[in-house]
This record gives sequence, structure tokens and C-alpha cells, in this order.
Amino acid sequence: MTHYDAVLLVSFGGPEGPDDVVPFLENVTRGRGIPRDRLVEVGAHYDRFGGVSPINAQNRAFLAALREAVDLPVYWGNRNWAPYLVDALRQMRDDGVGRALAFVTAAYSSYSGCRQYRENLADAVTEVGPGAPVLDKVRHYFDHPGFVAPFVDATVAALDELARSAPSAGGGARLVFTTHSIPTASAEGSGPEGGAYVAQHRVTAGLVAAGVAAATGREHAWDLVYQSRSGPPTQPWLEPDVSDHLRQLHDEGVPGVVLVPIGFVSDHMEVIYDLDTVARQSAEELGLPLARAATPGTDPRFVAMVADLVRERVADVPRGDRAALSPLGPWPDVCAAGCCPNPRGPRPALCGEDGP
Repeated sequence: MTHYDAVLLVSFGGPEGPDDVVPFLENVTRGRGIPRDRLVEVGAHYDRFGGVSPINAQNRAFLAALREAVDLPVYWGNRNWAPYLVDALRQMRDDGVGRALAFVTAAYSSYSGCRQYRENLADAVTEVGPGAPVLDKVRHYFDHPGFVAPFVDATVAALDELARSAPSAGGGARLVFTTHSIPTASAEGSGPEGGAYVAQHRVTAGLVAAGVAAATGREHAWDLVYQSRSGPPTQPWLEPDVSDHLRQLHDEGVPGVVLVPIGFVSDHMEVIYDLDTVARQSAEELGLPLARAATPGTDPRFVAMVADLVRERVADVPRGDRAALSPLGPWPDVCAAGCCPNPRGPRPALCGEDGP
């Protein structure tokens, strides 16, 4: 048995009012030399939502659900906006927490989805100083039943919605799984042996598609595409872009599409803007019927998954007894040395073989 005093919910953070938007984007892009004018331009995306990202409200709801499901105190800290990680760790120290398990709201291996959070944790522990809790991190959960099953049901519901709105589209609908694009170099360096980011997403997409076929008795062709690119045009990023892919499917005569945002655990800005606004507008311009599956959010199975991941670590559950639906999993608890390297050079990171 391993003793833990608490669980720490670790997330991205988001602005909660118009005055927060540009400072938030400055936090997100710090060190990348992006001009303020460009941040103001990107910040305009938040205007249609009152300058508020839904992510913090979603995390509050998720936090409340976790506190009902996990037999440990649960704290919350963000990378880019309040409540910040360092403030969460100070509160944990003051509350006498000696060792805690971190759950990150990113299911896959990548620099931005794993190692960068581990660097953020290391920075926060250093800033808090003596008495900061020792931190471990639960494993990646891309193929855990509690992550996959909500997407299966949400995809079935979206197919039903599509069939009601466009009866001729439902039977031949294409499932288009979407996730955040990242630089191809980061994708190639992800995981202990490289290529984990794409491989894990393809596994999850296949599991969801198989679950949908089992639930409906009908198999649907599927694709994995990318969204929310933020790098310079000269830097290769994962493709195809979701809107470009919708145009291709339209040209091929595909009668309808269900977007399944498997790269995201909740309906935050990348979902409600990049998919529900930009991609949907592209589909409407093409006359391509489209529906979008919901993310897990506070689905009880997703919440129970976190409790299961905590139980694994507390009880030192052997790897062979852990829940995983693919040969890739269950993923290791501790990140390998050199896994998902920082493209700007090495930095201290916790919860890995190359960390303290």
C-alpha cells in the first residue's frame, strides 16, 4: 500500500471575463515571442462567449463530482489561470498534505499534454519550497473503459441526432475523431519510444468506433483529424485539419459527419469554438450534415475512472489487474526518461524517471 493524503486536479485554466483574456493568452504563450497584437486577435474568439472560457466552470463541476467519488481530499490547480498550481500546493502544504496524486485533464502522451504539466508541477514545488507535498501522477487513461464508454454513448447519440436532422445521412455517416494538432516533431518524440500521441489516439478512436458498431449493429468508417493549430506556417504540424477534411469528405460524397472530440475531456474553448463554431460553419457552407458528440465532462463513468486510477496507486494494483481496453495499456505510472521532450531544451519535471 502507498499512502497518499490528497488528490490534485491539474488542468489548463481559462479566462473568466473579458479583462482576463489577453493576460491569460500571455500566460499560455510565454516564451514563444508571439506579438501582443496577435494575442488580441486570437482573444476576439472569446468575445462571442462573453470573454469567458467554459473550462473553469467545467472543472468546478468535475471537482465537486470527484470529491464525492474519491476517499481523499481533492484540490485543484491550473497551468495558466487561477486557481494556479502554486496556490493549490501552498494550500496543500498548509493543510498538512505530505504526498498527493495528480490527475491531469489530458489523456494522451505529448509534451503539452504531459511533460509540460510535469514541468509546471516542478516549478510550483520549487516556488512553494520546504514543506511542499511530494507529487506522483496517475497514468494516461486513453484506453480506460471510463474514458471510452462515455464517448461511445455520446457518438451513438450524435448519430441519432444526425439521422433526425438529415435522415439520408445517418446510415452512411462518417465518424471524424478530432484532437489538438501538435508539431510533428513533438508527435514523433511522444512517449518512451516515440509516436505515442498518434498511436494512442488511433487506439481510442478504434475502440469508440467498435463500441458504436456493437451498440448500433452498424459499422461506420472513421478518420482521425486535427484542430486548433497555433504554430507558424513554416513549422510542420499534424494534419489534416478538421475543416479541410470536411471539404474532402464532401467532395467524396459522404452524406454526413459526426465529429467526436476524443482529444478533450470537456467541452471547453477548443470544442465550442473550433468545432461548434468554425468546423460547423465549414460544414454548413458545404451543405454537409454534421453533428458533434459530447465529451465525458462529469459523466459518472469518467468520474469513477479517476477513483479507479487513485485506487490503483493506493493499493499498488499489479499492471495485469488494471483496466485497459487495448494492448497499449495500461500505461506506466512513471514517465520514462526523455519521454515527450521539451522542444526548447531540458527543464526539471516531476513524476518521471528523470525527475527527483
